[in-house]
Amino acid sequence: ISIPVYGSNTIIKFADDTTVVGLIKDDDESAYRDEVQHLAVWCATNSLELNTQKTKEIIVDFRRTRSHAHTPIYINGAVVERVSSFKFLGIHISDDLTWSHNTSTLVKKAQQRLYFLRSLKKVHLNPRILVEFYRCTIESILTNCISVWYSNCSASDRKALQRVVKTAQRITGTQLTSIENIYHKRCLGRARNIIKDASHPNHGLFTLLPSGRRYRSLRSRTSRLSKLLLYKAQ
Repeated sequence: ISIPVYGSNTIIKFADDTTVVGLIKDDDESAYRDEVQHLAVWCATNSLELNTQKTKEIIVDFRRTRSHAHTPIYINGAVVERVSSFKFLGIHISDDLTWSHNTSTLVKKAQQRLYFLRSLKKVHLNPRILVEFYRCTIESILTNCISVWYSNCSASDRKALQRVVKTAQRITGTQLTSIENIYHKRCLGRARNIIKDASHPNHGLFTLLPSGRRYRSLRSRTSRLSKLLLYKAQ
């Protein structure tokens, strides 16, 4: 659940994880800091305890000139640790918005599962069963939230992901779907769901051309923006 609470601040609630997202403009952090304190007070009022040791802060700052360093956030008198990357809903997000750490983590985890695939191969299981095992335990890891991060992966990261697929192909003896193709299929599927859902926040971005047969292409000023899901799907 994503709830806008004050201006550019948003609270994202998922199960027992809560995230405060704030957009800081003109070096004014007051609204963001106030929202953190409001959250701490609300938790205390409702008999909930925030674990400051598990709470992390990450700052994404692309300013060319930085007039001052960001001061730490305090919750109940304890300083919140500032990190360069953290795991959010299974994805490792870095403060420079690159995905090398996320990719290396997924590749390492998937390579560990290849051992079990080899073990099943040794007992001469049917290739169809091997492929199903690969899709459930390895491909599912490599493609977790792929529509979010794959577009801005570096070429080396993409090769590392595809190497796992090629290794699995040699083990199963079957042609497997490439990571690139899975990504494009997921993007198109997500775009179709957005188009069908009039209540979706991005529904208005998909507008038909006068011909009524094609959707209007979105404009972007940066290459990072042009690689996002909504642009890839058009």
